[in-house]
Amino acid sequence: MKPSTVNVKVSFFAAGVFAAVIAWSSPVCATARTPVGWTGVVTYVIDGDTVRVRPPGGGKPVTVRISGIDAPEICQPGGPRSRDVLKKRTLGQRVAVHGTRHDDYGRLLARLLVDGDDLGQWMVGQGQAWSYRDRSQTGPYALEQSHAQAAGLGLFSRTSGLRPVYPGVFRKRHGRCQH
Repeated sequence: MKPSTVNVKVSFFAAGVFAAVIAWSSPVCATARTPVGWTGVVTYVIDGDTVRVRPPGGGKPVTVRISGIDAPEICQPGGPRSRDVLKKRTLGQRVAVHGTRHDDYGRLLARLLVDGDDLGQWMVGQGQAWSYRDRSQTGPYALEQSHAQAAGLGLFSRTSGLRPVYPGVFRKRHGRCQH
């Protein structure tokens, strides 16, 4: 083959790969591999890691569980405070919702952004939730949690005299709270 023929074939191949990547990352294909993104308004805050978000076209609000965090149960010490902090930050605010999976309770597991800030990261950084840990993994916000603990923020405050109990441990001991 002549060098110019090779260059043309390489160019067509590169263009084909580029087109395939663009098509694969389009919203139609994205649902299978990345979180779906939409925006809505927070209409209700259930607790420190669960809110209801009205979709952009209106209709029934979607119950969204913030992925990557675990806030105290509402009947657990620190639970009402965690809910109130999340409520102050989100109620009536437009949020970006990125999620595709639902948990066993039918809640959409999603990353939430308000004004570009990751709410899960923010809640853990404020000491109002733990980085969700699964078995031996520390979770996505372990660094923020260690900073909040070191600074004695929120749940990790030394003034309360109570040692914070991870929600999973609390649920095993006492069961789930009734909302």
